[in-house]
Amino acid sequence: MIDLIHDLEGYQAEYQRSVEDPEGFWAGVATGFHWQKPWDRVLNWNFEEPSVRWFEGGLTNLCYNAVDRHALRDGDRVALIWEPNSPNDAPRQWTYRELQEAVARTAGMLQAMGVQAGDRVCLYMPMIPELLWSVLACARLGAVHSVVFGGFSARSLADRVADAGAAVVVCSEKIRRGPRDLPCRAVVEEALDLLEAEQDHPVRKVLVQGSLDPSKPLRSFSNIQSWDWDRLWDQTTARPQPRWMDAEDPLFILYTSGSTGKPKGVLHSTGGYMVYTAYSFAQVFRTAPGDVFWCTADIGWITGHSYLAYGPLLQGATVVMFEGIPTYPDPSRFWKICERHRVSHFYTAPTAIRALMVHGDAPVQSADLSSLRVLGSVGEPINEEAWQWYHRVVGGERCPVTDTWWQTETGGILIGALAGVSPLKPTYAGRPLPGVQPVLLDPQGRELEPTDPPSEQEGLLAMRFPWPSILRSTWGDHERCRTTYFSPFPGYYFTGDGARRDADGMFRIIGRVDDVINVSGHRLGTAEIENALNRHPRVVESAVVGYDHPIKGQGIYAYVILRSGLQDLDADSENQLIHELSETVVREIGAIARPDRIQLVEGLPKTRSGKIMRRFLRKIASGDTSQMGDTTTLLDPSILDAIWAGRKG
Repeated sequence: MIDLIHDLEGYQAEYQRSVEDPEGFWAGVATGFHWQKPWDRVLNWNFEEPSVRWFEGGLTNLCYNAVDRHALRDGDRVALIWEPNSPNDAPRQWTYRELQEAVARTAGMLQAMGVQAGDRVCLYMPMIPELLWSVLACARLGAVHSVVFGGFSARSLADRVADAGAAVVVCSEKIRRGPRDLPCRAVVEEALDLLEAEQDHPVRKVLVQGSLDPSKPLRSFSNIQSWDWDRLWDQTTARPQPRWMDAEDPLFILYTSGSTGKPKGVLHSTGGYMVYTAYSFAQVFRTAPGDVFWCTADIGWITGHSYLAYGPLLQGATVVMFEGIPTYPDPSRFWKICERHRVSHFYTAPTAIRALMVHGDAPVQSADLSSLRVLGSVGEPINEEAWQWYHRVVGGERCPVTDTWWQTETGGILIGALAGVSPLKPTYAGRPLPGVQPVLLDPQGRELEPTDPPSEQEGLLAMRFPWPSILRSTWGDHERCRTTYFSPFPGYYFTGDGARRDADGMFRIIGRVDDVINVSGHRLGTAEIENALNRHPRVVESAVVGYDHPIKGQGIYAYVILRSGLQDLDADSENQLIHELSETVVREIGAIARPDRIQLVEGLPKTRSGKIMRRFLRKIASGDTSQMGDTTTLLDPSILDAIWAGRKG
């Protein structure tokens, strides 16, 4: 278990120790886990190749540390609570001992299918217990899991399967999401059709959970054997023991979209990821035995990997896993789940918070949230209005709101408040965790040294030293890893984000570098302008992009969603509101940030996970929709037509 920091002085001392002696610091943290064989060397690294290796020579197993270790010590503690999509279906729960049995049995199924250490297994499933079991079962066997969010198109799935070289695909018959049943097995079949047409594809076996027709769980494909989960589950007697893996053996591949090019398969390894996700979870959220932690993210994204599947279980917490959506059957669903399971720690995205704000305070107040002690935010910078509502209405002004910054590539939280310890500042993620060494760079790659006396500074966010869960590569293309993250500024890991550091050393993320608008030589973060727009009482959400401007270089185009919608808005009231929004930005930031164009919209192009796809908005703002690219990952592709129809300019 991780020793927790108790106060701000303790944080400062631990942070200083982690910078002065990083190898000694992380070796001390790592001794809290089971190692079948101790490591030979704590750290071997350079950022030129790049090459980062933590705990070389050490043998461990992440599944053992997350499940078996607790099953042996405290097997009756509840490990998993599963809340199904429909509130009419009863929740289920598993103790650590029961979870160990389910995971070991799933590993036995995969082993019966021929899965061995090093094999890549693609998981394309809804948020059901079998997905979590499969993730942990892969780790138990030493297989490399690649979870693809159960909402990506067949083309996206096929591309990821092919890139990973996954010989095995595990899927479900369907995905239940709110009032709808979405296809899952059928999407896999379509992806296999695409792969077969391209020939030489890797897939040899497919396992289907929840098949409507157990006698034929998958349409026949040449050279592919299909298996039915329920039948194989009943037949499986083997319970494989954890395979001891080298600390640097691959653990999983997770694909993240770039602004251009094919998705990048971010590769994480076993030992360093284990140590850092457990450490960051423990220090940021500060759970104790009996606490109930709910991360609302899908396991198809890194947040679900690190703070649902691995981090909380490594620390012996009780985790909630939710199959549904926050507004089904009504917008009180999140809060009723918190009440039912006495959730103590709640971790969600600003997108979800803003979506629920639209419905007012009443749905929140309909539930007893007295069990909540810590609130977390993840995925994007949280605007101040959402922060204040989250703190006041959901947390009752008694729960610290920890805004966390990190990436798929970082594996875990790098900057964020330690709940109940760190000072809180709305819209600021906070200070770096111990072991994390962020710097601000100017465009030439020179470090911006803190001033004396301290003052606010803004620059490009980079890291000067590796932490244990830093990505090891991009699968099958190490050169892409180097050119994307390490070559822009030699000697540093470049995050791709711009950031502001205040006089107290707290960091605020101001947007991706490609989401920073250069207006007449002034760099303006899109998140900054969005935060200002969202302060207007009639605004629930906004998205800001840049477009070519003949005088300024780049102009500012803002898309704005109103709380009341657009139904009763005539031309005069629309113009008046747009003027108010413009003046709000001027008031909050300055005249340089005044949007050139403001378009009121009914919705924004979002993925099923809630991420705003700004590349589509940039295309529309520029007036060019000739090459929009793949829109199949959008929750509602038709929203693009509506936005284009109302385009300004």
